[in-house]
Amino acid sequence: MKNTYAISSALNLEQFNTIVRNNKNITFTDSVWEKVNKSYDFLKVFANEKLIYGINTGFGPMAQYKIEQEDQITLQINLIKSHASGLGKALNNLECKAAFLARLLIFMQGKSGVHPSLPELMIQLWNAEAVPVIYEHGGVGASGDLVQLAHIALGLLGEGKFYVNGEIKEAKEVFKQHNLKPLQIYIREGLALMNGTSCMTGIAALNVYNAKKLIDWAITTGVWINELMDTYDDHFSLALNQVKKHKGQMEVAKEMSEIAVSSKWLKSRKKELYDREVKEKVITEKVQEYYSLRCIPQIIGPVIDTLSYTEKIVEQELNSVSDNPIIDADAAMIYHGGNFHGDYISLEMDKLKIAITKVSMLWDRQLNYLLNPNLNKKFPPFLNTGVLGLEFGLQGMQYPAVSNVAENQMLSNPMYIHSIPNNNDNQDIVSMGSNAALITKRVIQNTFESLSIYLLALCKASQIKGNTEKFSNKIQEAITFIQAYLPDEKHAFAPFEKMQKLVEKLQ
Repeated sequence: MKNTYAISSALNLEQFNTIVRNNKNITFTDSVWEKVNKSYDFLKVFANEKLIYGINTGFGPMAQYKIEQEDQITLQINLIKSHASGLGKALNNLECKAAFLARLLIFMQGKSGVHPSLPELMIQLWNAEAVPVIYEHGGVGASGDLVQLAHIALGLLGEGKFYVNGEIKEAKEVFKQHNLKPLQIYIREGLALMNGTSCMTGIAALNVYNAKKLIDWAITTGVWINELMDTYDDHFSLALNQVKKHKGQMEVAKEMSEIAVSSKWLKSRKKELYDREVKEKVITEKVQEYYSLRCIPQIIGPVIDTLSYTEKIVEQELNSVSDNPIIDADAAMIYHGGNFHGDYISLEMDKLKIAITKVSMLWDRQLNYLLNPNLNKKFPPFLNTGVLGLEFGLQGMQYPAVSNVAENQMLSNPMYIHSIPNNNDNQDIVSMGSNAALITKRVIQNTFESLSIYLLALCKASQIKGNTEKFSNKIQEAITFIQAYLPDEKHAFAPFEKMQKLVEKLQ
């Protein structure tokens, strides 16, 4: 039986990812339900005979048209069905789950005035591992993720498609299987489902999780390549890096130093150079390394600082109310505004994809360094242990790594500034937040692919170097992990299937 996660207050991103990724059942405490009930009860009374946007008016530029009471339920249904117009590929199951849970969390804050049966139905579907299918293309990120969230709403009406345990099924089949009734509209459930940033925020939360994994590997591989090249260890020492007053840089230096403490390959500058007289006129060993080996704290440091701030903003958005209008039962007031606008997420996703692209660029240069004997002066061309000229080593694997980095560089152009007015110019400046989150996902996926190739190169180079017991403990663990994905042949490199499995394992 699955564990049930009882939600009583705001979730941090770690908790959110745990629930989404581990298929945990969810429930909410009585105090949370009290807010939901209070919000609906207030709206039911307050909305009677008052002009309120989206309840007895049209939407967007048609808000000037008053809707009679007998048509108000139809109004909500028409909104959902007219906007469930997404195109392109379906988001994957994990992304749909993240968007679905993010939307549910908004309702449980008691600021949307929805009937309690709406979150009840969402919880029942969630615990059955069934979430509506959402499509990539459609949202412009102001009035929120209207199109993507309309597909969630359509699913709750018992139409469209669902992911069930990762498989796509018809909504009618899902409701029949679990003996559920489709959503009944009471006052404003259609608009409440669609107004907000839940799709972009859910995907952003997944992106942050994966970006953290990439940064952990950037620090580990940074030590690994320095060990392979028998470098001096002072360029990632705390003594050097703490004089540059950036938190991220000092964090990278600290973590690299902690990994490297068990290394028998790295050299002490004091012992090797300062404690002996250097008589050679031409020094054969490098006094300083190339930047891709020497400047890792300075390169990865700002990436960590960027991710730290991005995580904070995404977490704030996750626990915000991005609905419109906002129902404030305590103040006995309804406020109209633009909390659905996705600029916070859009800007942070643009910043994150730039930072992760820089990580992929660093790995590209480190990979090239390992494959080029004119640079490293230690290893055969392309780490080829076979017959040079007849066999090719890692030569073929460098191409997709370079291709991915080039695509990342192109994709790193910002979405945040690509506002295009639409909706009869009612939405005259928009965020493109979902686009930004999805492009960042693509950059992260590309970077995992580049990482898999780089890890194979590091592992192969370690085998060529020999004496793997002299590597730091964490690198020895990494070598053991990666070896399972190396080919059996002496010089034929990883087939497609093994590479794909490695990419999946890294995530």
